Amino acid sequence: MQQELRFASFNVCNLALPGMKYYDDQIPYSSEEYDVKINWIAQQLDRLDADVIGLQEIFSQDALKDVLAKTQNYRDAQLIGFDPDPLTDHLTPSVALISRLPVSPGAVIYTELPNNLSVTLPGVHHPVSRFTRPILHATIEIAPDLLTHVFVCHLKSKLPDYRNDNNDDHPDQAGIAMLRSLIRRGTDALGLRTLLSNVNKKKRLPIIVMGDFNDVASAIPTQMVMGLGKYPLDGIDDRLFESYRIQSRRDALRDVGYTHVHDGIYETIDHILVSEEFNPASRAAIGEVAEVMYLNDHMTFKQPQASDHGLVLVRILLHGKSLPDTTSSGMPDVPLA
Repeated sequence: MQQELRFASFNVCNLALPGMKYYDDQIPYSSEEYDVKINWIAQQLDRLDADVIGLQEIFSQDALKDVLAKTQNYRDAQLIGFDPDPLTDHLTPSVALISRLPVSPGAVIYTELPNNLSVTLPGVHHPVSRFTRPILHATIEIAPDLLTHVFVCHLKSKLPDYRNDNNDDHPDQAGIAMLRSLIRRGTDALGLRTLLSNVNKKKRLPIIVMGDFNDVASAIPTQMVMGLGKYPLDGIDDRLFESYRIQSRRDALRDVGYTHVHDGIYETIDHILVSEEFNPASRAAIGEVAEVMYLNDHMTFKQPQASDHGLVLVRILLHGKSLPDTTSSGMPDVPLA
């Protein structure tokens, strides 16, 4: 008998407490604006009715708790998240995970790039050795004795990375700023791919990665996360697959998927990636991505409380198969702060 699982990714757009200064160029929410905001997010969560939801642009876990209290379906769900570091030069939004499925102990955050990875940006003297926004990693029991790794990410945006202290006389400062952002996004992608390879070495489990990639699926940073150029070794394939492209019930007549609009261009930059265990074309499949849906009607009306991103919902059908020896999660010994 098949079991259906529902995973979703949701960039909520700047969830912060009323009066909280989250960006220098943004006016903090009033109490009234905050109430409208958290009610709208709560409605979207109930509309998704997903088992596991990855969220981005969370400035306050207390605000997210207020959201869950407004829902019908997630008041008793497990919330995993962390507040941004208030001691940093500028406040950076965080990610979070909501699960109605059991979450194994030992969920972690990654702030530092793995394996001593670092890069130098044009015009910047100090190398970058941290993710732009931390990566969240949890192990979730999706069926009895069947665990899966779940990662929630938010890669660097395309917003040009201008530096006020840059005295370079190069004529195209805008181009240099865009290049910095591209390098940062690529570095985030490489760091995330390294994390995925590391957990596979510790313990082979299915993997789901979801979040705001700030790029389309065919872009190099996204494909780096997916494992561009990798091929199965010893019968094991550690590449990831974009759920939209492998869904078994894709309907071209209603193919209107997009999650972001910028300068009149409709793009899908929020993705849910899955390992071969959920790819129906794989001999190792224990389930399949049955359908991918985009909830984006709110983007047409542009209400102030609404997100500027569409929501991604993936339906996965388990086939009743199980993986051998899945009792260990293979989590690193870094507890969630």
